[in-house]
Order: sequence, then C-alpha cells, then structure tokens
Amino acid sequence: MTGTLSAVQSLHKGDDLIVVSDVTKTFDDVTAVDGIRFTVTSGELFGFLGPNGAGKTTTITMLTGLARPDRGSIRIAGLDVTRDTKSAQHLIGVVPDESNLYPELTGFDNLCFCASLYGMEKGARRARAAALLETFGLDEAAERKFAVYSKGMKRKLTIAAGIIHAPSILFLDEPTTGIDVASARLIREIVADLHRQGTTIFLTTHYIEEAERLCDRIAFIVKGRLVAMDTVEHLVAPVKNQYVMELTVTNAGESIVTVLAAAFSSWDVTISSPGRIRVEAAEPIGVGPLVRIIEEHGGEVMEARRLRPSLEDVFVRVTGIEADAMKKEKEKRGGGA
Repeated sequence: MTGTLSAVQSLHKGDDLIVVSDVTKTFDDVTAVDGIRFTVTSGELFGFLGPNGAGKTTTITMLTGLARPDRGSIRIAGLDVTRDTKSAQHLIGVVPDESNLYPELTGFDNLCFCASLYGMEKGARRARAAALLETFGLDEAAERKFAVYSKGMKRKLTIAAGIIHAPSILFLDEPTTGIDVASARLIREIVADLHRQGTTIFLTTHYIEEAERLCDRIAFIVKGRLVAMDTVEHLVAPVKNQYVMELTVTNAGESIVTVLAAAFSSWDVTISSPGRIRVEAAEPIGVGPLVRIIEEHGGEVMEARRLRPSLEDVFVRVTGIEADAMKKEKEKRGGGA
C-alpha cells in the first residue's frame, strides 16, 4: 500500500497513470465494451462522453476493479487491476451514477464510515468529514439522515464520500445528472478545484457542454467502441471556421428545408429540433435571404441566432447522434446541469 502510494507520488504530470489495452466486456449476447484502448496521464481530467448505454459505466466498473474484463488488461500506477484489486482501490475514489450511501445514517456518519473503510483514524476522519460537509454546503444537514436529503444533497454527499480519503485518482460517473442547476454548478467548481490541485480525474458524462468546459482530453464512446479521442482544442479544430445559425421558425418543416437547401446548395440546412432550422456554412450566413425564402413559403422567423461551433457539433459529426437525443436523456433522468 505504501509502496503503491509512493509510485503514484513519483509520477510527473503527463506520465501514464491508467493504461487500458484492448478491453472487452460482454453480457450474454450484448457487447458493452468492445476492444477499447486508451491512457490517462497523471494530473489529467479525462472525459468519457457518450449516450446512455454506450459503455461508460461498464468501463468505470472495470477500471475500479468491480468487474473483470473478458479480454484485455487494465493497469493503474503499474498495478494490474484484475490481479491486485485491493492495492489499486486504495489509490482511487469512486462516485457511482447512483448513490451507494446508507439512508439510515446521517450525512456526517456516512462520511465517517466511508473514511474508516480506508483506515483513517477517528480524529482525522471526523475533521475531514466536517470540512467536506462545509465545502459542499451540507454542514447544516450534517445530523440529518441521508434518506431525507434532496436529490442534489444526496449527489453532493456521494461525491464527498468519494474524496474523503483524498484519492490520487477520482472516478466520477455522471456527477451532475438529474440535480438542480446550483448543485451542478458547485460540483463542477469542486471538480475543477480538485483538478487544479493535481487529482487525476476520469469523468463520464453525456452533458457535452460540461465535458467541453472541464476536460483536458475527451474520448467519444458509442455502442462500446471509442470513435474519437483527443484534446478539446484538437477535436473542435475542424469546425472552428464553420459559420452556424439557428432560426426559430413557425411552420418549419421539411418542405422549407428542401427549398433552402436548393437555394443555398453549399450550405447544410437541417431541422435541429421542432420549430428550429439550423444552417451551417463555410462562409458568413446572411439572415435576409433566409428570412425572405422562409416567408415566401409560409413560415415566419421568430428568432435568428448565430452560434459558436462547439464540441457538440463535433460529437454529432463523429457519432451521428443528434444533440437532441442527448438532451432527451437528461430529461428522462430528471433534470439538467
């Protein structure tokens, strides 16, 4: 255990800390993870981006030793996770997508219990628990049972429990899904602070804007396969010189889109969501000609917005999954960040 911690401490920023080689995991006839390979370097905030069912959570369960891959290998700080799970687990903190804390215990007692599992002495764990409750804005709820916490409070305490032992590596599985905006903002700030302090963070999310805001590098996973992986800057580079406009239109339909596409053949014209037409071009887009044609064909433009090309555009291009599909997943799970 001490030797393992020393090995992590001796790593310099940029050294490989997590090495995943040709990992595959199947459940009956479903391949959840299909031959993925990647590395995460020391001090990096690495994003794993994809829709529900893409293989994100399955990957985390294997990386944290809670499941074994059918094929391939996973090494953390030089340790084979499948053979030396306990040593590797002392280096990591895990925040699952669903809370694993005890409803009958108070917030304070939950944190103290989690700290005891990592061998922290009583005085140290009580002090650490109190400090984290204050950091997460839960100090006034410290003596309330976890069962009566709101969804946002439960999520914050679950994250506090994951970092109670100040792990070198933190695995965060959908940390801001389904909670209120204020709680999500606080969690993102804490994740960014941990990153600045040198914690290596592996973040899974289907919030594209969250990944773009926080991560150093991002991998796109779809149906168990990695389809792209690079820095945010490099991923966005191909769309940087694109011009994008979104029009809110009454009576927007395929007939209007067809007319616009014929009139501006070098532009990409699509319905981005009900009542919204999206126009992409390699040249500046004039609003006037668009409005004239739309009105001539029975539509009315209520709003026109120029958009900055983003990681969302890259994700749609690479995966073929529309951004709206990702947004619907957020709504199904009870809220947005």
